Amino acid sequence: MKFGRVIGTVVASRKAEGLDAVKFLVVQGLDKDRRPTGKAEIAADATAQAGPGELVFVVASREGAQALPDVFVPVDLAITGIIDEVEVESGPRLDQPTAKWVLGPRRG
Repeated sequence: MKFGRVIGTVVASRKAEGLDAVKFLVVQGLDKDRRPTGKAEIAADATAQAGPGELVFVVASREGAQALPDVFVPVDLAITGIIDEVEVESGPRLDQPTAKWVLGPRRG
């Protein structure tokens, strides 16, 4: 999942089967500090509620296609959520690992 900001809409008079009721939006990818990164892309709106200016999260590839009502439609990127608020922790805890791996004895 990645952050994105909806920066536009797409009007398509013809769509592939299974995409008739799906809205397409232009999404600008964002980095961890919510700054634009890379080129804007077209995303299918799996929420059916996103609009210009909204902060969203997107999934790509197969997961994008699975997020839509008809699974496995020809979609490379899908909006799967609208973000209301982001809280980022700062300070020394930010640099600590989120998990510690403990290796047991080798078997075999």
